[in-house]
Amino acid sequence: MASQQIFPTKGNLMASKRSLAQARLGYELMDRKHNILIREMVALSDKAKEIRGSIDKVFADAYKSLEMANIMLGVVTPLTKQIPEETGVRVNYRSVMGVELPTVTIDETPSVMTYSPLLTNSQFDRAYICFNKAKQMAATLAEIENSIYRLSVAIKKTQKRANALKNILIPRYTEQVKFITNALEEKEREEFSRQKIIKANKEKQEEM
Repeated sequence: MASQQIFPTKGNLMASKRSLAQARLGYELMDRKHNILIREMVALSDKAKEIRGSIDKVFADAYKSLEMANIMLGVVTPLTKQIPEETGVRVNYRSVMGVELPTVTIDETPSVMTYSPLLTNSQFDRAYICFNKAKQMAATLAEIENSIYRLSVAIKKTQKRANALKNILIPRYTEQVKFITNALEEKEREEFSRQKIIKANKEKQEEM
């Protein structure tokens, strides 16, 4: 066994005890990190579920209004081209127990109408408002879903490391400490017996 290959000295005993303490501390930290990451992921999963339900309704309203606008105004594709492309998406990151999670934001822009109200109607306006709201929600949902994915990967890695510490390293160092301790104690008993025999022989010689 691996522990039996270690020479039983006090120096190796101290080193094994130190390694065992570090392995136990590492396991506690990994277990704590694992629990924190799971709580974070559960909270984000609940939030994502809520947003998915809301965004589906917003998109449904947007497409319904766009459909009505097409029916009442004819094909509105030329009008949609007057709406500028979104270029204000920003991605930053926050750290949760060493895991980098994205924060997606869209720059606030003044609500300026970029198309002529004379060529549209209320249904087109409603579609524009709904799609703009859906855009904001989609950015938030993308942030959350990407964070959930990153957290799930980190949780698997953390669990794997915690299992390695708990099932491999901690038992290995525990066995090493036990092996060296027993060997040193046996050596001390042998030395005590040897000294006892020497003392007895010396006293016997002095009596002669």
